[in-house]
Amino acid sequence: MEQHGEQLIDLANAVRENPALPRDALAALLARHGETERELRSLTAPAAAALRRAVAELTERVLTETDTDRAAEALNALLERCAARPRLSRHDGHAWHLHVDRGDDASWADWFTAGAAVALARLLSERRGVVWGECAAPDCRRLFLGGGPGAARRYCSRTCATRTRVAEHRRRHAADCG
Repeated sequence: MEQHGEQLIDLANAVRENPALPRDALAALLARHGETERELRSLTAPAAAALRRAVAELTERVLTETDTDRAAEALNALLERCAARPRLSRHDGHAWHLHVDRGDDASWADWFTAGAAVALARLLSERRGVVWGECAAPDCRRLFLGGGPGAARRYCSRTCATRTRVAEHRRRHAADCG
């Protein structure tokens, strides 16, 4: 699930940054997450466009949602639309792995939506709430996936967290000295 979550966040951030992300850039990103050259041959320009739309929908409906109940309802709607019963698959030279889409011939968009919805639903249920979100840094819109123990995550990276804390410290210091 963690690997699928990282893939989801990487795709969501890439499509958010460039809604017209070219097919080759999508393919390169998917390859970094283990998709083979053989699998990526089926990622045609229309399939890439459908995948971008699926990523954007999941981002808008779930990844930017902070309310657990609304996120759960959105995930249930996506699961009902795209998921099938879980099954094991061993396609294109991969080891046996779990799929939740309708079949090995499912579209890239259906495969992505079903897998991402299951991964996020599992995180939501295990962590008893939303553990993803948008960076709280003022000039950042990157999405992140949390889930570890401790305080809820608010930033996409240590860099954004540090930059925000330093800016707040400087603002307070300037107000105290001014």
